Amino acid sequence: MLFFVLLINGCGDAAEIVQSVDQSGSASSLITVFTAKEIVTLDPEKPLAYAVAVQDDRIVATGSLAEVKAALGDIPFAVDPVFQNNVIVPGFIAQHDHPLLAGITMNSEIIAIEDWVLPNKTFPAANNHADYLRRLKSAESNMTDPSELLLSWGYHQYFHGPLKQSELDEISATRPIIIWHRSAHEFYLNSAAEKRFGVNAEWYATLSDSAKAQSDFENGHYWEQGWFAVGPLLMGEMFNPARIESAMEFVQTYFHTNGVTTGAEPGGLLSKPIQAAQNAVLGQADSPFRFYFIADGKSITAAYKDDQVIGQTEKLLDWGTGMTAFLPDQVKLFADGAIYSQAMQLKEPYSDGHSGEWMMDLDFFTRSFRIYWDAGYQIHVHVNGDAGLEMVLDTLQENLERNPRRDHRTVIVHFAVSQKNQVERIKRLGAIVSVNPYYPVALADNYRTNGLEPERADSMVRLGDVERAKIPYSLHSDMPMAPGQPLFLMWAAVNRITNEGNLRAPEQRISRQGALRAVTIEAAYSLQLEKEMGSIESGKLANFTILSDNPITVDPMDIKNIAIWGTVLEGRLQPVQARSQN
Repeated sequence: MLFFVLLINGCGDAAEIVQSVDQSGSASSLITVFTAKEIVTLDPEKPLAYAVAVQDDRIVATGSLAEVKAALGDIPFAVDPVFQNNVIVPGFIAQHDHPLLAGITMNSEIIAIEDWVLPNKTFPAANNHADYLRRLKSAESNMTDPSELLLSWGYHQYFHGPLKQSELDEISATRPIIIWHRSAHEFYLNSAAEKRFGVNAEWYATLSDSAKAQSDFENGHYWEQGWFAVGPLLMGEMFNPARIESAMEFVQTYFHTNGVTTGAEPGGLLSKPIQAAQNAVLGQADSPFRFYFIADGKSITAAYKDDQVIGQTEKLLDWGTGMTAFLPDQVKLFADGAIYSQAMQLKEPYSDGHSGEWMMDLDFFTRSFRIYWDAGYQIHVHVNGDAGLEMVLDTLQENLERNPRRDHRTVIVHFAVSQKNQVERIKRLGAIVSVNPYYPVALADNYRTNGLEPERADSMVRLGDVERAKIPYSLHSDMPMAPGQPLFLMWAAVNRITNEGNLRAPEQRISRQGALRAVTIEAAYSLQLEKEMGSIESGKLANFTILSDNPITVDPMDIKNIAIWGTVLEGRLQPVQARSQN
């Protein structure tokens, strides 16, 4: 039991702290009671509060100021009114993001399908093929080092038209150019890039049949399994130490500015040197958020025999340092291709006749799922199309029948194109859902006439059906697939207003309460962290996001415009302005 020697004035403020000790004599900090305009706790027993008591990194009590004082009794405390004009919500959780990809793409030449407003620069959208090539040529002409790589992210064939290697060669026959597709699942290379990175006929001949089928060697275009094949040749320069350091510093500032206290990356690049480079920044003691990584099971099961897979996966638990860590007993697998590439596997054909892709061959997926299932792992599965989802649910059902497990929390990740009866099946099989609510905002208007048709395009991310079915769901940005801004993701899910200003599938909108839960307690649940974070309850970590307004009661269209004061991370106050000035 704590014993305190402390003088408290009549208003409850600390006048003098002499010493705080426990019975063993070790030091302990004073309890601080933060007051606020409102505190949205997401604690069903006490959903709204006006004061929260914090000691060290933990929440001690919540309620009105009088209730908190009564709960503390004779235990000394100090009242801090720093948030008296703000709303406190549980700390935002970026449930599924890719810090390295986000940082590298945001530091590249962005020529995308939408405006990207970053702290240091705004990159306006490119609206057509001619505009795209003009912007790319301008970027190349502004570079002073003739040998420097031009890396550009954001191209999308349905917005910018087909891209040929000959067009890239016209921009420069000597400078290597890598075009990173808006999906981040495709590369286009000019001839100079192929020469520099050894992308030649001899290399191509070594690829698997699946990788060759997802490559256009003659045009320098590689997607899905072809993208995974060519990636290692490019990574040394794309992800050199200077680029990674700059990328991670961007990510730290960007996510903190947007109120994130915890992040996670399911299935990032499996490279110990790259992980160490990320840890060097994100793992620092003063990092404004904790970041968790989840193993890429695809890479491990491809490299090892069945009886070696789990042992190799467990070795990753030593790869984190400081504020970064790998989550135990969790893994990421991949079903079909990217929504931005329209490589998802669909039950009904694409309207333009092209076909979807598998990121893992089906026998490979089945083997990988079985190994991790039998080891008791929670499995996060990237899946975008309804045929891909059917395959995943079939696999889940087969394993449940073969080896029943309770509370397996298999996560359906992204959830782009689906059918209503599949929502019922997700519920029945005990899976949960993590969605990117930006898909209909960015893509529905275009996809109505390109590849899909109005009904399938409009109903992408049928989150309203998921909410009505009472399936646990979380929101993610998968940055750079959407801006890594939890308030923006909430806005997208609640409103479903496209970038062109159209409302699509209003029946798939969700409640504001559900949206806030989806970036806090449900996000924590999807990562098996709900006992530590996600709501403001006694005993949990003191992780808060400090806002100017209540996202549950504000006008739905104003959610994305709520100002963010900063965060509290494990009891540590972190104003946005203070960090931006460092």
